Amino acid sequence: MNRYASSHWTEYALIDSGGLEKLERFGKFVLARPEPQAVWKKALPEKEWEELWHACYKRNRGTDPSRSDSFEKGTWIRKKNMPDQWKISYSYREMNLHFRLGLTAFGHIGVFPEQAENWDFIYDTIRPARSGSTLKKPVSQPRILNLFAYTGGASLAARAAGAEVVHVDSVRPVINWAREMMELTGLDGIRWVVEDALKFVQREVRRGNRYDGIILDPPAYGRGPDGEKWMLQEGVDEMIGCCHQLLHPGNSFLILSLYSMGFSTLISENLIRSHFGSTVPLQSGELCFTDKANRILPLGTMVRMLPVH
Repeated sequence: MNRYASSHWTEYALIDSGGLEKLERFGKFVLARPEPQAVWKKALPEKEWEELWHACYKRNRGTDPSRSDSFEKGTWIRKKNMPDQWKISYSYREMNLHFRLGLTAFGHIGVFPEQAENWDFIYDTIRPARSGSTLKKPVSQPRILNLFAYTGGASLAARAAGAEVVHVDSVRPVINWAREMMELTGLDGIRWVVEDALKFVQREVRRGNRYDGIILDPPAYGRGPDGEKWMLQEGVDEMIGCCHQLLHPGNSFLILSLYSMGFSTLISENLIRSHFGSTVPLQSGELCFTDKANRILPLGTMVRMLPVH
């Protein structure tokens, strides 16, 4: 199994993990949050965790902490010096991304740091031809579609590389948050779409639109803006089929990240190959970070379909 862990973070670190929790540093602040895959014991004593964290997220009673698809609200316990919002940055080569973080009722804070490994790949793959792009388009910019895009780290990476970016998410406040990230990064021009992702790609197929890269980070389940129901195991095959029709053949890429426990890279590989063919070049493995005790914490699976020249 290949492991993918970004080595370019200076404002993020996984300090410890265990007891179904993880202890992380984001800039100046340390957070303790649930982590269903950290089933081992903590390396640091509980007292030291309590001394280190500035905020600790606790799920509401009745929420199953072992379910990675649980989106039940919880509560942040905060120390006096913990702000509501703060900022961090991520740099790779000429790419400098800026994020405004905040404590949400669902335990998310506005960034998934393990995705930095994909941001680097996106930037290297689609940056302008003068920098050695692997997606050379002499007439127009590469077109990139980011689905289930959340606050848009991948959208920022693609835009920083010079691509035309369509960012799709079903939650308007999340889109507004992503727009703020774009402005903090000093970028503009991302197209924002508030819509159910599957409905959007179905319509794009009917319109005959094409893209040079598609990024998917679907949840285990969710709701569209009009109450559309998304279930990963029911909808992901049709979604990949639509992506096959939307991507330019050969010289294009696709990234599929999954966080749902039980969905291995083999599932993602089978999904992609069943639509794109058995010979398409793939990179696959687990996104992860290593804590200070040298335990590798898995944080989702990733499969990339690479451009063919």
